[in-house]
Amino acid sequence: MTFQRSTWLFAALILMLLAGIIVPFVIWGQDFDAALSLEGTRTLMTRFGAWAGLAGVLLLIADIALPVPSTIVMSALGLTYGWFIGGCYATLGSFLSGLVAYGLCRIIGRPAALWIAGSEALAKGEALFISHGGWMVALSRWMPVLPEAVACMAGLVKMELRRFILSLACGSLPVGFAFAGIGALGQQSPGWAITLSALLPILLWLAASRFSLLKKSAL
Repeated sequence: MTFQRSTWLFAALILMLLAGIIVPFVIWGQDFDAALSLEGTRTLMTRFGAWAGLAGVLLLIADIALPVPSTIVMSALGLTYGWFIGGCYATLGSFLSGLVAYGLCRIIGRPAALWIAGSEALAKGEALFISHGGWMVALSRWMPVLPEAVACMAGLVKMELRRFILSLACGSLPVGFAFAGIGALGQQSPGWAITLSALLPILLWLAASRFSLLKKSAL
């Protein structure tokens, strides 16, 4: 009975987290999509002059709480700076967004999560992230809504920071450069970029995991 109760509480915690992210999209998503079109986002960023790239990074970080169309922002960075510099900004924004969500939920959100779901339910989350957390974090970066939810959940269950950072980088790097590449190409050939953004996190995480295992065996 305790096992079933903790499972349901953990599921309820995930649903509450998803609801907190999805509700702003339902209420304000269309307004943000209209205001932050590709050209609109580029125009907004260029108002900050030399700080346009930083403005794009801050928009991506704001996606934690606001329905910012992150892929459009990344594409606008590519359109503004080209695939390489734009990709660097887009990767940085995606990475910092995940890191901030993780940190806030680990420091501020965990006491609330313990109060809502209890220690047994969070223990289930900890076990899940120990076994599959790397894949979940890396692959979530190219999916809608899930990047914020997975990063927050990783913080709530106290996923190991070093492992989180590694998997976050494996996901953010291909996504940032893929969508910056789409923007740099004027969104003419998005298919290959999106496909690569889905496959590269897997390949990078496999390589990173292999390297980590080899390093541990050498010690």
